[in-house]
Amino acid sequence: MEIIAALLAGLIIGAVAKLLMPGKDPGGWIMTIVLGIAGSFVGSFIARGLGMTSPVGWIGSILGAMLLLAAFRLLKKS
Repeated sequence: MEIIAALLAGLIIGAVAKLLMPGKDPGGWIMTIVLGIAGSFVGSFIARGLGMTSPVGWIGSILGAMLLLAAFRLLKKS
């Protein structure tokens, strides 16, 4: 059940990351949402490792998704 909740949160976080980082993405919305799901896992993992609670976990997830989105943009430009 936790995995399903994390996937749904990742979808929301991917959309928020896209809104905070406007611009053309090489993979479109679907790739942005996939990166948001991955960023959610990365950000949540880092936040939990630092002992942070739920609201900070959301912020960390969004930052993780934005980081992965920025990295994906840089990799696709080369």
